[in-house]
Amino acid sequence: MCTTTSSTSSTSPSKNNNKKQKLNNDDDGIPVPEITQLDHVALTTHSDAFGVDPLPISWGHPDPMIRGPVICTVRHSSQRNAIGAHSGSYCIYTGLAVAAGKLNPDYVPNLKLTSPVFKVGPHPSWSDPKKIASIDPFGHLVTEAYAKYLEKGFDIRPTIAVTKAHIDLPECREAVAAKRLIPDGKILLASGQSICSKAAIEPVWYLPEVARRFGCTESYLRQSIFRMTNGMYPELITRPDIKIFLPPIGGLTIYIWGDPDTIPDEDIELTCRVHDECNGSDVFGSDICTCRPYLTHAIEECIKTAQRGGCGIVIYYRKEGRSLGEVTKYLVYNTRKRQEGGDSAANYFNCTERVAGVQDTRFQALMPDALHWLGVTKIHNFISMSDMKYNAIVSTGIKIENRVEIPQELVPADAQVEITAKVFHGYNAGESYKNIDEKELHKTKGRDYNYDKPVLDEKVVPPSP
Repeated sequence: MCTTTSSTSSTSPSKNNNKKQKLNNDDDGIPVPEITQLDHVALTTHSDAFGVDPLPISWGHPDPMIRGPVICTVRHSSQRNAIGAHSGSYCIYTGLAVAAGKLNPDYVPNLKLTSPVFKVGPHPSWSDPKKIASIDPFGHLVTEAYAKYLEKGFDIRPTIAVTKAHIDLPECREAVAAKRLIPDGKILLASGQSICSKAAIEPVWYLPEVARRFGCTESYLRQSIFRMTNGMYPELITRPDIKIFLPPIGGLTIYIWGDPDTIPDEDIELTCRVHDECNGSDVFGSDICTCRPYLTHAIEECIKTAQRGGCGIVIYYRKEGRSLGEVTKYLVYNTRKRQEGGDSAANYFNCTERVAGVQDTRFQALMPDALHWLGVTKIHNFISMSDMKYNAIVSTGIKIENRVEIPQELVPADAQVEITAKVFHGYNAGESYKNIDEKELHKTKGRDYNYDKPVLDEKVVPPSP
């Protein structure tokens, strides 16, 4: 049975215990871990209950031992130096597992065989908070960089996992059949499978720099997150000294075709797409947007680049529905289709703002961090038309040579509304979409919601030449 402890609970460390802990440090300077008894619940709003003696963090220091590990597990409540929990939104499922009796809350992962299968970094950008503030650059090196902490009994979790995979996409098999892709047995197999390296990353925010990028004070950032999460993290308000936050949001996945070691070399071709999640299109093939065809086109270009001796990168962010969520996205779809005059490019962005109060909450200010973690300083082929993504990347010092638009023949029928609206409002048109003007904007219409009528084969009608 769980009970809630008060600020005088025996599970809360006293000042004498803190002093004793510091005196018990070995010559290595690493403190003795204090293990929290999990048969009680210590409220973080009570004194002496959370982060009483947090391990120091020197964000941006190139030496991981001086920088310090991120401590955000439940076993060391007095020594925690981060707000939030590991696994992003999935931390709730961890709580359910404990409640269901399926997971021992005292369990510590066995990380013996989990080290990265290929090397990433360190890079100069790792020690520059203006380039990395939403990722722990040492998050994949826990078993190496913080081995001494682990040996002492600290529960430190990786926030990055690095592995390899075979990718099997029907579009790649089609490209092989059409001879757009030629199997080489190394990057691309005769089956159409491609061989890649990949990394999964959970967000770790350094709040002072996040605030700077959004043009507000750290205090206002903390207050805004606290308010809009209905007070989910009181430590954002009560512990301004703790600067690290693990937000309950989705992370990102990096897919790499070719040799990752070539990424920092500006003389070796690098092709890149930064893609924001769209479950309806990416997974199920919904034709209301260009997401899946643009993604698979980028993968094809990454494979070709790797076969030429370069490297291809796709970074997949969990930012469903422009970070407004899938429910909001579907409400917007209904608004687009039911508005007077039907779905139109002219009202594409207005419909989102009418439902959500804002057009887009992806705010690409944090997006380039993943590129800097890889050591990217120059992108030769940027497979994106987004002005927001382009501006965010180049503003951090990364050079982009070529911007590659989605081929017209890949734009689905009902996605003409999206592509026309985006190009008219600032997306890079390239040669394919350079003639989109106000007339084209008002002319472009989408499919009606007449699902009670027979559906005829539709033809893609590209913008006027």
